[in-house]
Amino acid sequence: MYCLQWLLPVLLIPKPLNPALWFNHSMFMGFYLLSFLLERKPCTICALVFLAALFLLCYSCWGNCFLYHCQDAALPDAAHNPVIVGT
Repeated sequence: MYCLQWLLPVLLIPKPLNPALWFNHSMFMGFYLLSFLLERKPCTICALVFLAALFLLCYSCWGNCFLYHCQDAALPDAAHNPVIVGT
């Protein structure tokens, strides 16, 4: 399970508040995961545990899925504050 220490922080990185940065964030995370899988070649168990955690996180629409934004999930209150988002 040594390889999980490089995969689990990906689930903890928060999604940016500004919706314009969601695409860049998802591309960065996708390229990080792709490069990690190609370079480090994690064991099958670690890869399956990570993919199961990612699936459950995205399926529950809890709000931190970096692949897409759930339609039913509301934006955080700070996303409507122009001081934080910077319109």
